[in-house]
Amino acid sequence: MTHQPDAAESAAAPYDAVLVLSFGGPERAEDVLPFLRQVTAGRGIPDERLRIVGQHYYDRGGRSPVNDLGRALAAALRDELGARGCPLPVALGNRNWEPWLVDALRELHDQGARRVVTVVTSAYSSYSSCRQYRENLADAVAALHAEGRDLAVDKVRVYATLPGFAGTMAELTADVVAGLPGERLGTTRVAHVTHSIPTPMQTGSGPVGDDEEGYVQQHLRVARLADEAVTARTGHEVPSALVCCSRSGAPGQPWLEPDVNDHLEQLAGEGVTDVVVAPIGFVSDHMEVVYDLDTEAAATAERLGLRLHRVPTVGTHPDFVAGLADLVLERAAQARGEEVQAASVAGPALWSVCPPGCCRGRTERPALCGG
Repeated sequence: MTHQPDAAESAAAPYDAVLVLSFGGPERAEDVLPFLRQVTAGRGIPDERLRIVGQHYYDRGGRSPVNDLGRALAAALRDELGARGCPLPVALGNRNWEPWLVDALRELHDQGARRVVTVVTSAYSSYSSCRQYRENLADAVAALHAEGRDLAVDKVRVYATLPGFAGTMAELTADVVAGLPGERLGTTRVAHVTHSIPTPMQTGSGPVGDDEEGYVQQHLRVARLADEAVTARTGHEVPSALVCCSRSGAPGQPWLEPDVNDHLEQLAGEGVTDVVVAPIGFVSDHMEVVYDLDTEAAATAERLGLRLHRVPTVGTHPDFVAGLADLVLERAAQARGEEVQAASVAGPALWSVCPPGCCRGRTERPALCGG
C-alpha cells in the first residue's frame, strides 16, 4: 500500500479518505432487471413493468452512464485535493449497484481510513436526494461495525448554493443562451429541469417547519441565479420556468409538475421558437438526462417544431470539482472545531449536519450526518 500522510499533516484532517456516494446503475444488459428490482424494492412492481422501464437501458447496451461519470468525478476530486497538498484516497460507492457503498467503505478501512467525509452526487434536499443516502450510510457503517471495523463517516454540506455548482450552472446556461441568434431571443424560453418527486416528499424536504429551504425552493434560487446570468450576458430577460422529468409513481399519486414534455407543448402553442433546457437538478449526464431530455424531450421538441438547446451538466467542470474540494476542506475545518466562512450564492449556505427531522421519510430509520 502506498504511504498516506498522517491526517494531522493535511488540511483535510481529521479525514483520511473521501467517499463519492452515487445512485449507481447497471453495467451490462443482464444487470438491468436486478438493478431495477433493487431500486424499487418493497414497492411490489412486477418484472413486466420493470422490463418496460429497463428498455431505456437496453437501448444503450444495458449500460448506464452513471458509474463512469462517478468514477470520473472521484478521479477529478482526488487530483484536485492532491494538487492542494491533500493526497487522500477518493472512492466511489453506490446505493443501488456495484461498486456498493459498504464495499467501498470496507476497502477504505482496509487501506487504513478511520474517518471518512462523504460527497453525495446530489445538490439538493429531499428524502430521495439526501436523507436516503444518509440512511444508507448508517446501514453500511453498522454493517462494518458488526465486522469489528471502526469507521466514522461525515458528509459535506448540501451544496445547492455552492458557487462551484450554482454559479457554474448559471454560467453554462448563459453560454448557451448567448450563443443563439439575437433576433430569436424574444421567442426563446429557458426550461430549468429537475427530477420530479412526490409532492409529500417536497412538503417534507429540508428542515422541519422551514418552508424556505426545501427541494423546490432551492431549485428556484438556482434558476433565478441562472436567469440573472442570462440577462447580464445577453441584455435580454428571457422568461423561464422550473419543470420536471422522470416521474415514476403510480398514476394517481401527485408528483411535482409540469413535466418537461407538457411544458414544451404549452410553449409551442405560445409561438416560442427556441427552448434552452438547463438540467439544474443533476450533476452529470446520467440516464434522466440522456434519455428524458436528450431523447424523449428532444423528440417532443422536433415534433412540435421547436429548436431544443441543452445546457451541459456541471460534470467534471473544473469550477465544480474545485468547489467540491472546497467543501471537503471546509467540512474538515468544522470537524476540527474551527469557524468557517462558507461560500454561497443563490441564497445562504446550507447545512453540513442535517437538523433533526430533516427531509423525513415515511418511516423513521437511522441516518448518519444529522442532529
